[in-house]
Amino acid sequence: MNIYKAITEEVLVPVHPAGWPFIFIFVVVSVLLSVLWTPFVLPGTLLCLWCVYFFRNPVRTTPVTDNYVVAPADGRVLSTDVAPVPVELDLPAGKWRRIAIFMNVFDVHVNRAPVAGRVVDTNYHAGKFFNASLDKAAEENERQNIVMQTGAGQKVGIVQIAGLVARRILLESAVGDELAIGQQFGIIRFGSRVDLWLPADTPVLVLAGQRTVAGETVLADLSGKISEPTTARQR
Repeated sequence: MNIYKAITEEVLVPVHPAGWPFIFIFVVVSVLLSVLWTPFVLPGTLLCLWCVYFFRNPVRTTPVTDNYVVAPADGRVLSTDVAPVPVELDLPAGKWRRIAIFMNVFDVHVNRAPVAGRVVDTNYHAGKFFNASLDKAAEENERQNIVMQTGAGQKVGIVQIAGLVARRILLESAVGDELAIGQQFGIIRFGSRVDLWLPADTPVLVLAGQRTVAGETVLADLSGKISEPTTARQR
């Protein structure tokens, strides 16, 4: 039974609810175009399969400690530098480090809480749609800002940034919500980026160019040292 469950979890990956309207549209448009022009059957089928693949929402096993910071997104680390904090991100004064993660159109786009804690602030900023891998995207693109506070009182910032193709940021949490580390809090549709803001003196355990897995890859340890984790399965 355990083997069967493991196989089905690997093959029959759940689809995020936000994806079903898009999948339906892809299927309907593909069927109509295929009826009008038969050669479109193959590309239409591939596009529908890609849409299902894009909105996949795999189960993740999250390392759990009081101090771990895990990746909020699947993707590639663009930078881990100290940078000026966006004015609309309500973080305490001081120096902050930004870990920027770029998601391409083949990455899982479900975003997960980097720490365990409470959502204490959210605000939406309308903007442009530059390529999310560019530095100016963090300042000029459409974005959703979130601030979480851990049980120890430490605040961290999360910014969901729309990209060249992405046109819809969906935040599924609100101020006052208590999130477990690795718990889903939103999704960005079709290619984008997530920036994580930590105190500048927090030791970072990833490098620019490294791949991350949301809810699993450990990015940093707020205690300044690595502790022995337990694990929790997150949907």
